[in-house]
Amino acid sequence: MTVTVADIGPMLAVSLKGTHFGFDDLVEGLEGVAGGCVNLHMAYPALVYGFWHVVSGNDNAVARPVRVGPTEGRSVADILNHQEGGELNRYRDALRRLSERRDLRDDPSHYEACGLTPARCDGGPEHCVVGSRYPDPGSVLDFNRMFRRLYSVYDRRFVFSAPELRGWTEREVWHVGSPLLTKMVWGDGGFAEMEARVGVGSSLDDSMVCSGRSVARRPA
Repeated sequence: MTVTVADIGPMLAVSLKGTHFGFDDLVEGLEGVAGGCVNLHMAYPALVYGFWHVVSGNDNAVARPVRVGPTEGRSVADILNHQEGGELNRYRDALRRLSERRDLRDDPSHYEACGLTPARCDGGPEHCVVGSRYPDPGSVLDFNRMFRRLYSVYDRRFVFSAPELRGWTEREVWHVGSPLLTKMVWGDGGFAEMEARVGVGSSLDDSMVCSGRSVARRPA
């Protein structure tokens, strides 16, 4: 996903990767993760870039056998128990070090924010949920924290540090009364792990709120 503005260029992007099997190759794949980040930051130094990796797994209560490649004989639940020294833990620690780029002059191989999320899927898409035990609560790699940080860095870089561009770059946020949130998102268990980003505007048109348009300018 990439957000661009005419005559300014790409300003915010998120790269999403999914892994179903092949957990033993996670750390080896970091070279490509960092290399892709370097390429984009060299071309667009101001780009606010996030990397989100979703791995197939489940909570500890259910073990689903894996019979593919080097993971044969183990289970996805075993992998996500993340014993010390495990492959997923090593990958988690390395991914943390690729996160948190703050300034345009910082290491171009670092993302502004990264996320690592296990997704449990014991059936079809309607049965898929976000794993609740990994990474630890408040982790740098929590996906909700990742999005909050991306927006924060974006605001500092393209709004507050460049006030002359504010008319084109200031973010819009959803109003807390939008039916999209109250009737769909907050009422759907599939969104239970997501923290909605809402705002409160100083002068809202009721018709705009009812239509669900993203109209409020000030983040809550």
